[in-house]
Amino acid sequence: MIASAPHSHAHPDLGHLSPEEALDFIEKNSAVFIDIRMELEHFFVGHPARVINIAWQDYPDFENNPDFLKEVKQVAKSDQPIVLICRSGHRSIDAGNALIEAGFTNVHHVLEGFEGDRDENHHRSSLNGWRFRGLPWVQC
Repeated sequence: MIASAPHSHAHPDLGHLSPEEALDFIEKNSAVFIDIRMELEHFFVGHPARVINIAWQDYPDFENNPDFLKEVKQVAKSDQPIVLICRSGHRSIDAGNALIEAGFTNVHHVLEGFEGDRDENHHRSSLNGWRFRGLPWVQC
């Protein structure tokens, strides 16, 4: 079941899915699955299998990608189910909010993201996240 909104800045229409719920939702709904991390993160850290990379922000200044909406519109219709994933589940809220404000009506993001939260040693992928949970992923 889709979790309730855990972040106060999330648009009320943005869906929140655990990594396992996201995989199930993507498969059952033929959702467009978008990794919004920067290209370097996507390729070198790894990414979920069968995901499309459209960066929300990019190097070198970490500015929002001015073509993000245009690029998403090239792969998804406004009423199509979309699932967004980032590193830890925070940037995907901002990107999801932008898609909803642009007229997309079925947008969800992955809680915990690909790498999850940092542990006490500031390492990711050791507490939670897509990769930690053993869901399908690949790395260059």
